[in-house]
Amino acid sequence: MEPSLRLTPSSNPKAASVKDTSNSLGLHDTLQYGPRSIATEVKTVSPIRHRLENWEQTQDNLKLTMQRNIDGLHAPVRLLMERKIVSSMAQMPTMPQSNLHLDILMGRDETLDVGDFFGGVEMRTPQSIHAEMEKKYRI
Repeated sequence: MEPSLRLTPSSNPKAASVKDTSNSLGLHDTLQYGPRSIATEVKTVSPIRHRLENWEQTQDNLKLTMQRNIDGLHAPVRLLMERKIVSSMAQMPTMPQSNLHLDILMGRDETLDVGDFFGGVEMRTPQSIHAEMEKKYRI
C-alpha cells in the first residue's frame, strides 16, 4: 500500500504494450519482458469497471494516509495490525460467517450491503459439525 491522497482510483490500469516493451529496433523484447501476448494488448475492461473494483481500497488508503499525516505513523500501523488480528480469528464452520469486529474497524458497521440480505452461508442448511471439521482439517 503506497501512501496517497487520491480521492478516486486511477482511471486506467497499468498494462504493457509493444510500444512500452520495444527495444532499439522497435521489436518486442522477449528476453526482458517475456513472450508477447495479444490478450494484454487488447483493452477489454472498461475504465469504469476498474475504478469501481478499486473504490474501497482507494478510499481506505486515503483515510490511512490522512491518519498518518495527522497522528503519526503509529496510528495506521496499529489499525492495520488490529484488522489483521481480527480477520484471522477462526470461526466454527457450521456457524454463520460474519465478522462484526472487522466491519467496525473498516467503518462498515452502519452500512447495508447486498450480502446483509442475501447471505450465502447463512442460507444453507446446517451440516454436521464433525463432518465440517473433518473437511476443514482434511481428516
